[in-house]
Amino acid sequence: MRISVQAKPNAKIEKIEKVSETEFLVSVKEPPKEGKANQAIGRTLAEYFQIPFSNVRLVSGFSSRQKTFEIIREF
Repeated sequence: MRISVQAKPNAKIEKIEKVSETEFLVSVKEPPKEGKANQAIGRTLAEYFQIPFSNVRLVSGFSSRQKTFEIIREF
């Protein structure tokens, strides 16, 4: 499943807001440097979907606030 994520780095608190079935607003404390915010967003999404971090993959938007992540759910 692919989801669209609006990233908010350098936030005071980490949170996920579900906008629609495939759109999320993710706030993380890490700065957008050296991929730290992308890693934090991936960890936050893995926790939200209750899957291993290895099942979350950033597909596009590496240096943009608008990102696309692929969530791999194994049943």
